[in-house]
Amino acid sequence: MSSDENSAGSSRKRSGSALWMGPRKKAISSNPLVLHGRHFGRTVFALCNYPSLLTAGILRLEELQDSPIEDYPADVRREHRVFMELIDSYPSLLDRLTNGEEEDVIHVGELLGKGASGARGDDTKTPKSAVLEWLVPRGQAVIPPLSRNIKFDRGFNHEVTGALLCPAGLDWSNPEIKQNLKSGETAVRGDQWPVFLYAGYEYDPEDPWKGLLKSEILIFGFKHVFTSPSSVDKEPRATRSGNAYLHGMKSVTKGSLAYIATQVRFSLSSSSVFSRTDTVTDSENFYHSILDLLEDPDECEEVVELMTWWTRRIFPNSSHSQRSISTNSALSKIRAKRAALQGQASADST
Repeated sequence: MSSDENSAGSSRKRSGSALWMGPRKKAISSNPLVLHGRHFGRTVFALCNYPSLLTAGILRLEELQDSPIEDYPADVRREHRVFMELIDSYPSLLDRLTNGEEEDVIHVGELLGKGASGARGDDTKTPKSAVLEWLVPRGQAVIPPLSRNIKFDRGFNHEVTGALLCPAGLDWSNPEIKQNLKSGETAVRGDQWPVFLYAGYEYDPEDPWKGLLKSEILIFGFKHVFTSPSSVDKEPRATRSGNAYLHGMKSVTKGSLAYIATQVRFSLSSSSVFSRTDTVTDSENFYHSILDLLEDPDECEEVVELMTWWTRRIFPNSSHSQRSISTNSALSKIRAKRAALQGQASADST
């Protein structure tokens, strides 16, 4: 998904939502809004048109004075939630947007978009070669060898990457299925998730949540992007040079998990250019489908468990509130005593 690879000419835009990518422009460096856009794109929402997001969000704030957000369609509610997360994550941004001219709003959106686009570019270039080290156990070779810089031999054109990209529920070992995937006769949509998303690369049709988004290759990809490439084979901690450390990131977000899954999937594919109209990878639909699941209220229990699992794996020293307290420790006794006192006070007040 490189910053040099997103332009698709006059590609058809998805209408009605700012949460689908618009035309991309080259990123600039060091501007605070550009830097914020890099992290926001990685951790909250990557593939959107930021000028449209801001413009629509400001107008919607006025509309919400007369009608609640619950009255809006689901896609608009998501768009507004992303807008509010963006506003809340950058001090004084709302004042700047509401007090400025329309040109100012568009300019801010362009800077944020350049940051998000630049981050996608960086996060596509390095995993393209690094992912080859994650395909087989250390010390073993990928057979036949894969090129580090050219991707035409990846995807369904290679036995290893093809097996990982094979949609869950299909049998890659079946010669007919394999040939149809290779030839393109069997088209794979973005919402047909590959088996590499599953722990051990094993999918259980009777329990499709089992191991979902817990695979080793996803962990490698996440650490490569957020805690530094050198941390992939080491204890999970945010290094001073890592993106997580630089932005004070202490937990894995739904957006960051969907982002890494999309990056790894694209790295395994044979496509060399990330495009909104690429029917081979269908990356944008894939990204949205992962977020759809993670943001589904009906899947809350499984999602909470999943995000806790990820935070413990990536930021074990930062997830204090999610770790159990040792039995009979001083801390456990302090907590127990405090709970007893609060309970007694509550009883006395009634």
